[in-house]
Amino acid sequence: MAEQNPQLPTDTIPIRPGEGFDLARLAEYLHGKLPGAEAPLTVQQFAGGHANLTYLVGFGTGPSLVEYVLRRPPLGPVAASSHDMGREYRALFALHKGFPLAPRPFVYCEDPAVIGSPFFVMERRHGVVVRGVIPERFGGGRDATANRKLSEVVIDTLGQFHAVDPASVGLGDLGKPAGFLRRQVTGWAERFERSKTVDLPVADELARWLLDHLPASGEPTLLHNDWRLDNLAVAQHDPGCCVAVYDWDMCTRGDPLADLGTLLALWSDPGERPAGTNPMPTQSPGFLSRAQATARYHERTGRDVSAVPYYLVFGTFKMAVVLQQIFFRYQRGQTKDTRFAGLGPAAESLFQLGAARRP
Repeated sequence: MAEQNPQLPTDTIPIRPGEGFDLARLAEYLHGKLPGAEAPLTVQQFAGGHANLTYLVGFGTGPSLVEYVLRRPPLGPVAASSHDMGREYRALFALHKGFPLAPRPFVYCEDPAVIGSPFFVMERRHGVVVRGVIPERFGGGRDATANRKLSEVVIDTLGQFHAVDPASVGLGDLGKPAGFLRRQVTGWAERFERSKTVDLPVADELARWLLDHLPASGEPTLLHNDWRLDNLAVAQHDPGCCVAVYDWDMCTRGDPLADLGTLLALWSDPGERPAGTNPMPTQSPGFLSRAQATARYHERTGRDVSAVPYYLVFGTFKMAVVLQQIFFRYQRGQTKDTRFAGLGPAAESLFQLGAARRP
């Protein structure tokens, strides 16, 4: 899900134990492939995110410093259809020309001998990524006007992205839109089966409900597949101006309401229990409600949103499966990040929330 905030120096940390690689080998590989890559290499890790690993790559120091962002899959076995660095690189290579909020990619390496997995390097965008708490520069959650701008920009940018003609950016053959939603539901249910650590009848029941109540999909669009506030960066002095959108490894074509449902799954109204381990700060004063956000998407796109309650349930189910997959890897020792120790109960809580959200 959200992997990086390549904007603020305080968001980087020394590379976590077990998540490093041979810096000399990386420097040798990138030499001559990136502007400035002849200078000495330094690497730090971005602290945010639970899935793909993201690093700040710097060449040189002081005024001559040149920075890039490196992305690689999480440690351990991962689902074949996600964490695909080659897919993300190709999507960004096409998208950044017609959707300027997508960062420009520079290098893709499929040889795992370099850092232990395929990876790619992209430009570093400068902005602010808002996670669970609205930063003080935007009022710390107390500025209703700034909060409303944040809620509007995440919806408006989604509408802008869904308006991109796939063929115009060379992605007209991306994915298989026919039958997209059914494949998504069955695919996520199968991922849960493969990552089970305990029996969860509520998850099995929810998967059956999703298959039994599939709505008819509208015209396909490009899909991001993990649209959320902390996959966007906004201008440092304007929370209503998006400067970048990240995390494109599941980009495809399909039902656009799947993106909206993913977003709304994290969108809790005042008085509701916040959803997920890093919920968006949607209960801040001035933030659009979930219903208002849905209405704004309809106004911006003209799409029928009557089936959005179904997509809200599906988005919640997906979020639960993602946490369960990470917890499964943690239990098997495939990642040592202690942040993941409590994700099993968090996933179960989300399955229960998904069941409660059924219309």
